[in-house]
Amino acid sequence: MKIRVSPVMTALKFFQQVMVSQKQDLLANYFLRQSFGLISHNNVHTTQQSSLTAAFNTKPRQKLAFSLKKESTGLFCIPELRDYSGFYLLKERVENEVESLVEEALGPRRTRKIVEVFDQLSDSLCRVADMSEFVRLAHPQEEFAKAAEDCCMSLSGLVERLNTNVDLYNTLKMALENGDIVPMDDVDKHVGKLFIFDFEQSGIHLDETKRKQFVQLNESILMLGTYFAQGCQKPAPISKNQLPENLRHCFNLHGDSVMVTGLFSDHYSDLIREAAYKIFLQHNSHQSELLDALLHARFAVAQLVGFPTFAHRSLRGTLAENPENVMNFLDTLAEMVMKKADDDYAEILKQKMRHSSHPQSYSVKPWDPPFYAALGRQERCNINNSDLSPYFSLGCCMEGLNNLFKQLFDVKLQPVEVETGEVWSYDVHKLAVVHGTEGVLGYIYCDFFERIGKPVQDCHFTIQGGRQCQDGSYQLPIVVLQLNFPIPQTSVPSLLTPGMMENLFHEFGHAMHSMLGRTKYQHVTGTRCSTDFAEVPSVLMEYFASDPRVLSTFARHYKTGEPLPMKAINNLSAAKKMFAASDLQLQVFYSILDQMYHGKLPPPGTSTTDILAEVQNKYYGIKYVPGTAWQLRFVHLVGYGARYYSYLLSRAVASRIWEKCFKDDPFSRTMGEHYRQNLLSHGGGKPPSELIKNLLGEEPTMDKLVSSLVHELEL
Repeated sequence: MKIRVSPVMTALKFFQQVMVSQKQDLLANYFLRQSFGLISHNNVHTTQQSSLTAAFNTKPRQKLAFSLKKESTGLFCIPELRDYSGFYLLKERVENEVESLVEEALGPRRTRKIVEVFDQLSDSLCRVADMSEFVRLAHPQEEFAKAAEDCCMSLSGLVERLNTNVDLYNTLKMALENGDIVPMDDVDKHVGKLFIFDFEQSGIHLDETKRKQFVQLNESILMLGTYFAQGCQKPAPISKNQLPENLRHCFNLHGDSVMVTGLFSDHYSDLIREAAYKIFLQHNSHQSELLDALLHARFAVAQLVGFPTFAHRSLRGTLAENPENVMNFLDTLAEMVMKKADDDYAEILKQKMRHSSHPQSYSVKPWDPPFYAALGRQERCNINNSDLSPYFSLGCCMEGLNNLFKQLFDVKLQPVEVETGEVWSYDVHKLAVVHGTEGVLGYIYCDFFERIGKPVQDCHFTIQGGRQCQDGSYQLPIVVLQLNFPIPQTSVPSLLTPGMMENLFHEFGHAMHSMLGRTKYQHVTGTRCSTDFAEVPSVLMEYFASDPRVLSTFARHYKTGEPLPMKAINNLSAAKKMFAASDLQLQVFYSILDQMYHGKLPPPGTSTTDILAEVQNKYYGIKYVPGTAWQLRFVHLVGYGARYYSYLLSRAVASRIWEKCFKDDPFSRTMGEHYRQNLLSHGGGKPPSELIKNLLGEEPTMDKLVSSLVHELEL
């Protein structure tokens, strides 16, 4: 999962959002996402379908806009957005609100807490910036996307002015150090410290010369990261004369060159996978220079604001707290997983010897595990992927989520008819999250189906954060879940692979973190917390998605209504556990490499490839292949600098929560309420270690978290 933030987000995190990427990137190797074939049938089982199942299993139809009486409500029911020119009006409104709030913060007549003013300032910006960032990325109409982008850029300048407002910084700092005009509680102080930290991350406390240097370095980091990320996706060319003629047909030909576009990990031929690996990951001087410059700029900016390394700067305020704790976690995990990973490679080698016509040197190569592990899972557990999808129609999966949330939290997912002009595509569904006694908790827009031009990432977007308003009411959270499922047809609903189903559960973990939160401040609502904690609720949902007791409640054939046989359910759950150690070891290797790159600068003459080879040979069970430079395709170095470990740590926490709270009964209302009140409801309003301790009744030490992951491998 990668977590992206709006390009206009800077020191104050006014523009914070969480986008969690598709599991074909960072999380792909660990989530064990597979590509399963889809099956087509003629009839859809319709008896005893709930309204939720029917809504998501029915082919969406575009409404005819023939009525002149029903005026558009505007995108997200924002009246200004009846057309794209409304972004200008929203920008003007935000600028006026910000001016008024800054005057209040700095004026002598302020009567409320400074943190409350700051949070309202943050909310005014976020409600427009976060929404605009989503529209920029997702709206199919170019005029809307362009207007949203212009709005983002305009607000970026406004944020830059706020970030350099020393009076705002000093006012907040004095209130925290000397006391405010209205006494602050622990939550106020925690959120105030977050604002101060964000200020200082951007160099507000530096003198004028150093501040200018900081701005220049940040601009360089932004541009270098952009160019490096673009280079990570570019095809790798090679003269076709350098590639045997019998292999060329698998790749794209461009004149006298062969263009390799990826690793071809699922290709049955060892030779094709080997060629793709060595060509796609070959050294690229330009990419190497960009990465070197990016790492040096990050190191320089960290030192400028008083941190020994960029990793120290990046990890302050996280669950891990510092690089030393991260490396302790990763080193311990690497040692404890090594033997089991070796057993996995031995099994992979057996698969290779049985099926490969070119077993090479009778050893496992880096291009072997994805293909042979998938083959081993299918054979060992008798999983025929194409036969499973009919049991996982989107409507049935949604009903499974609904049933789970009813039992855990007393909430239901209730379809809401969208108003004219409210959504950006006719196939978007809107859900109200309704509690049995508390009423509507928030709204989720479900943009689930493939369309031309739609981003391929599976993401959670915060459109509006929850917060306590001055009049005593609560501003309801609004989020968008964006996935890429096949669109339902007249006779066939959207049929999900097991991997897609798990993705759906994962993303709903993020959504429910937002919905069930009841934070005082929107700055810390829902997923607005440290990266290594934000993934905990979503990863925990994967445990529910893998549990046979949960699967058996909704896995039903869309045509006949017959449940998926328990043998198949148990086989599916068992398949997900196979080769888990080698997958885990790969993620440890990636995470340690990320830490090494963002620690102390290496001695002169040491390249990033030298560091890669050293780390791979020490921490990964398959040796480095000379001539390759995998790190030059590691796009997550841009968005996850020094925080790639976050998924592993979040998984360790989720594992411990599952073991102590839900393993015995995944439908326990008592534990569900305990989980909500002690963790979900607080968002980032308390330190993550405190939330975990309150939930589990124990300190989340690194040793305990490592033990949780290792224990999973032994089950």
